[in-house]
Amino acid sequence: MEKKVKALSHLYVTVFLSGFASFIVVPAITDVTMFALCPGTDECSLAIYLSGFQQAVIGVGTALMMPLIGNLSDQYGRKSLLTLPMTLSIIPFAVLACSTTTNYFYAYYTLRTLTAMISEGSINCLALAYLADNISDTQRASAFGILAGISSGAFVFATLAARFLSASSTFQVATFVSMLAVVYMRIFLEESIPDRNDGMTQPILKETEGVIEKDGNVDTRKMPVFKTIPSLKDIIRLIKSSPSFSQAAIVAFFQSLAEGGMICSIMVYALSFSYYLKARFHFNKNQFADLMLIAGIISTVSQLFIMPLLVSPIGDGRLLSIGLLVSCLNSILYSLAWSAWVPYAATALSIVTVFTTPSLRSIVSKQVGTTEQGKAQGCISGVTSLANIIAPLIFSPLTALFLSEEAPFHFPGFSILCIAITLMIAFIQSWTIGKTPSNSRDENCSSSMEV
Repeated sequence: MEKKVKALSHLYVTVFLSGFASFIVVPAITDVTMFALCPGTDECSLAIYLSGFQQAVIGVGTALMMPLIGNLSDQYGRKSLLTLPMTLSIIPFAVLACSTTTNYFYAYYTLRTLTAMISEGSINCLALAYLADNISDTQRASAFGILAGISSGAFVFATLAARFLSASSTFQVATFVSMLAVVYMRIFLEESIPDRNDGMTQPILKETEGVIEKDGNVDTRKMPVFKTIPSLKDIIRLIKSSPSFSQAAIVAFFQSLAEGGMICSIMVYALSFSYYLKARFHFNKNQFADLMLIAGIISTVSQLFIMPLLVSPIGDGRLLSIGLLVSCLNSILYSLAWSAWVPYAATALSIVTVFTTPSLRSIVSKQVGTTEQGKAQGCISGVTSLANIIAPLIFSPLTALFLSEEAPFHFPGFSILCIAITLMIAFIQSWTIGKTPSNSRDENCSSSMEV
């Protein structure tokens, strides 16, 4: 057991370092983009169009790649697959670490677009599958919450560190930390490959024919890679494998659709509520950063310390519903904000809203066996990526319309209210999940594991 706890601690360190490298460049990338494309100006339509195109391509790519990466991790191991996205994420940072001039920016833009189709979200997806391999059903929600708390902590420390660094130094630090994350992971993290000969686990998806060893066992890891690629039919079959999995996929779609409307890239679609707050209360970028930092601190504390205490008495199903309901109320507060202090007060609700994603992922992990954790998490990641593509197409024009003089009626926060309605749909759907029975049938194999 002590060996497994140490392995999970190495996973948490890997996720923290990787997240720190990704988050530390967020405050600087806007200024770098403006300087490279439109120096000396406060507005740049080219930057918006290029960033919008980039995010659309990345979104489509991740929606297609997440199920594939998850499935390959079931075959070849989590550590092996983690190496690919973590290594690829270094390249764009290294380009801007050399220079932030226009030519280097375009090189970064191209490489970022290509590499993010694989690296965006896949590290979290594989980390969740790694945890599911080593944590019993009853403790997964707590473990997933701790993992989310580690990511939130990385965001907080990265945001604070970025305030003391120049733009060029920021990318140099990001390059170094991302390289350190890969080296640390390769040295200390143990491989985790599901045992396909475990009779206690019955895969939902039909196994393809593998290589027969001398002892008669089938080693699917020696199959040609193209034979391990899940088809659309496989993904649909996985989603339909249990009512709870189907309902969780629906909840994930609507929750991500709402989240995509609230938390989109500032350069691309801009935060829908940031347009609203800027128009209503004249918020500047420092105030937006303060809001994000406060939310990050609250999220870290809640996921690391509060959520693990609530999972056992309440259950992940109810935590999911509570998180969605409070998220809905939070959006309503934003839409009706009557004073500049309201957004700060509403941010305090993050202590509950952050329960949503870890609880949802925990429910999903219980619907499949040990050999399909990668497929399941990759499938849900693909669904959320699809929702994040659609969200800006709906909410950004809606926000712009109701902040303009051509609005059909005066309600600047109408787009935020629509986000609240979307979250209410997810909340209602979450109640249909009910109690989620474990289908993984591996609890006895890992019940001795402590978070």
